[in-house]
Amino acid sequence: MIKTRFAPSPTGYLHIGGARTALFSWLYTRKFGGKFILRIEDSDLERSNPDAVSAILDSMSWLGLDYDEGPFYQTQRLDRYREILKKLLLEGKAYYCYCTRNELENLREKQRNQKIKPRYDGKHRNYNGPPRPGVNPVVRFKNPINGEVILEDLIHGDIVFQNAELDDLIIARADGMPTYNFCVVVDDMDMGITHVIRGDDHINNTPRQINILKALNVPIPKYGHVPMILGPDGQRLSKRHGAASVMEYRDLGYLPEAVLNYLVRLGWSHGDQEIFSLKEMSDLFDLNACKKAPSAINPSKLSWLNRHYLKTLDLAYISSHLRWHINQLGIDLNQGPHLNDVVRAFAHRSDNLKEMAKSAKFLYQDFEGYESQAVDKNLRYPAEHSLKKLYESLSELSEWHAEAIKDIFKMVHESTGLSLSKIAQPLRVVVSGTAVSPPIDVTLELLGKQKTLARIERGLLFMSKEREKPEIIMQIVDEKV
Repeated sequence: MIKTRFAPSPTGYLHIGGARTALFSWLYTRKFGGKFILRIEDSDLERSNPDAVSAILDSMSWLGLDYDEGPFYQTQRLDRYREILKKLLLEGKAYYCYCTRNELENLREKQRNQKIKPRYDGKHRNYNGPPRPGVNPVVRFKNPINGEVILEDLIHGDIVFQNAELDDLIIARADGMPTYNFCVVVDDMDMGITHVIRGDDHINNTPRQINILKALNVPIPKYGHVPMILGPDGQRLSKRHGAASVMEYRDLGYLPEAVLNYLVRLGWSHGDQEIFSLKEMSDLFDLNACKKAPSAINPSKLSWLNRHYLKTLDLAYISSHLRWHINQLGIDLNQGPHLNDVVRAFAHRSDNLKEMAKSAKFLYQDFEGYESQAVDKNLRYPAEHSLKKLYESLSELSEWHAEAIKDIFKMVHESTGLSLSKIAQPLRVVVSGTAVSPPIDVTLELLGKQKTLARIERGLLFMSKEREKPEIIMQIVDEKV
């Protein structure tokens, strides 16, 4: 059975490169009916923190990347690592190194001066003497001196490493804490990992890990190293390129389906297809179709995908994600329409959920004032006349729904001779504060009769006060003349 793992280090948020690695591992497992494991590699006690762990778990949950086992924590497996360390020491496959930090630095400096690649020289590789006084030794793995390691990478093809180029790796620090490369090997061995899919920044770690696995006489997983993600400018991805963490994309109003679809296309393709459901991804995903070269992010593609999913996914599902953004704005959902109706009205005119929540805020809360540009363009003579007509007719409306409201507009249009836009736009501004909203009949239905009439009254009061200003009086005179 295929078994993959996603093993982030909790030193910060889950960035999109890590999320793509998790997605590729998840898809590969789901395609073959295997198991997907989440492992938190928190052996670096100085850099790991609980907030980062929470951020990773929240990101995986938001993306919908469920795991079959875990999360496992390396800090809870220290006894197991020490057991394997002891085994390697007893079998002569690891040894204590008593070199001090200064001695190692002097060695590196000497090698650099001689134009030699800096590496440990194996000074204590065969040392049988007594412990060195005053020195807490590290434990090094006794890497093979001869031969080679052939990494049969599922993405990059065969990569050959000469053992002579690999020095004796430290597998336990002077304080007894096992190191990353060693913990990973023991974890993959104990958890029965068959396929390791991770970033290609780990390629140089892989031959070292393979040699440790060989020393332990256990099966070697298959490896696939995914190229990095670059910014639109072709440079290494960083904060200057915009959102970097998974939850930032949530905060910006993207749906998880859009983010997953976006990530799967960064370095993988299936013909010319651009839009994939999660099931399609898992059915079609193939590591052999992954690109060897880095992929650059394209924010406009993500926005395009997000608009697609806002228009096509189930209303209740989108509403469940919109609710978070509504809550961020401090909106009381009991003071306005059902979120399903909001999504139905705003989905085709919103790029993201954050924008949708902000645009729909007027349906639940009164706003402080009108946009100045909207006032200048729409709340001038003769808008006051049409608003009064609308107020009188809407007040008498017994059934408050879009079709009945639309009939009122037609009636006011016929009685005033004003175009429908000249009638609708002033009303849109006084009920929403801006000149942009869903169709005005739908907007009023969502807003409700009581709020609509109260806001028209407020708009008429505003316009009457504006009318008394000298510059407005002159404008009215000019228009009449």
